[in-house]
Amino acid sequence: MFALGYEKTGLGRRIALMLVKAMGRKTLTLGYAVVIADTILAPFTPSSTARSGGTIYPVIKNLPPLYDSKPDDPSMRRIGSYIMWVAIAATCVTSSMFLTGLAPNLLAVELVRKTAQIEIAWLDWFKYFAPVGILLLAMLPLLVYWIYPPQVKEGADCQAWAAKELEKMGPLSRREIMLAVLVGIALVLWIFRADDVNATTAALIIISLMLLTNVLTWDDITKNFAAWNTLVWFATLVALADGLTRVGFVKWFAQSVAGQLSGVPPAVAVAALLFINFFGHYLFASVTAHVTAMIPVLLAVASTIPGVNMHTLSLGLCLQLGIMGILTPYASGPSPVYYGSGYLPAADYWRQGAIFGVIFFAVFLVIGVPWMLFIR
Repeated sequence: MFALGYEKTGLGRRIALMLVKAMGRKTLTLGYAVVIADTILAPFTPSSTARSGGTIYPVIKNLPPLYDSKPDDPSMRRIGSYIMWVAIAATCVTSSMFLTGLAPNLLAVELVRKTAQIEIAWLDWFKYFAPVGILLLAMLPLLVYWIYPPQVKEGADCQAWAAKELEKMGPLSRREIMLAVLVGIALVLWIFRADDVNATTAALIIISLMLLTNVLTWDDITKNFAAWNTLVWFATLVALADGLTRVGFVKWFAQSVAGQLSGVPPAVAVAALLFINFFGHYLFASVTAHVTAMIPVLLAVASTIPGVNMHTLSLGLCLQLGIMGILTPYASGPSPVYYGSGYLPAADYWRQGAIFGVIFFAVFLVIGVPWMLFIR
C-alpha cells in the first residue's frame, strides 16, 4: 500500500530519478545506493518489514521501469531482478548487524539470558558481528552482480535523461509533500515509538491518513491485487509453519538431529548446531517462531556436550537470525514483498536463496566464529 502511494503521487518516480541522476551511470552503483539506505535505517528500525518492505521497496520499485525492465516479463532481468535481490539480501545482513535491526533479536537476547545466563549488550552485538556484516555489505552488490547479473550494466545517457525528467516533473506537488510527511511520521513511529506502537498498527494508521488526505482512495486499495495476494499467501505460509511448531515437529526435528552430536568434539558440535539453526529456518515463516522453538532447544542440547563454549554458541545462534532470512520467499517479513514484486520468479528466488544462504553461513562460520573467540 505504501508502494502504491509512492506510485500514485509520483514521489517514488521522483526519488528514483534522483537516485539515477546521482548514481545511475552504472547498475552496480545503484545496488550500493540500496545497501547504504538500508544500513542507515537499520539501527533505528527494529522491524525489517517496515524498514525494507515499507520504506526501501516502495522507492526502488520505481527504478526498473526507468530502464524498461518490467515485472513478470523477460525484461525483468534487465535490472529489476538485480535491484530487488540486492535489497532483500541487504536487509537480511543489516538485520543481523544491529541488535535493534530486527525485533526477534531482542527476544533471542532475553532467551539466552534466561537459558544460558549470558548478557548481550547492543554494542557487544555490533562488535561481534561487525567483521561479517561489513564484509557482506561491502561485497553484496558485487556478489549479486556476478551471480545474478543484470543485463543492463550501465547507461551513459541515463543520468542526463533523469535530469530532464525531473525538470519536466517540476516542483513537489501537494500530494507528494503529504505522502513524504506521512512516511516521515511512519518512520518516527517505527524507530522511536516501537515499544508503544506496534509496527503494523503504525502502518495502518498511516494508510488511514493517506485515505483521509486523499493521497490514496479506497478504490486504489481494493484494486491493489498484488498486496492482497501477498497478504493471503504469506498468512497461509505462516499458519502452515506455525502448525509444524504446534504439533511438535520442529522440536522433534531439533532434538533428533542435535541428539546425534553426543561424543563429537566441541568445535564440531558448535558448527553443527549453528548449521541446524541456520538451515532449519527452511521450516519457518517467522523469525520470532524460530527463536521461540529452536534457540532454547539447541542451547539445552549444547549444555549437555562437554567443552562447548556456551558464550560463542549463544552469540552465534542470535547473530544468525537476520542472515537466515535470505533462504526462502517466506523466511522474513519483507521476503513476500520482494517475491511478490514480479521481478524474482519462484525458481530464481529459491535458487538464489540457497546460494546466498550458503555464502552467508560460510562467511559467518569462517570469519564470525573465530572473531567471537578472539575478542572475547
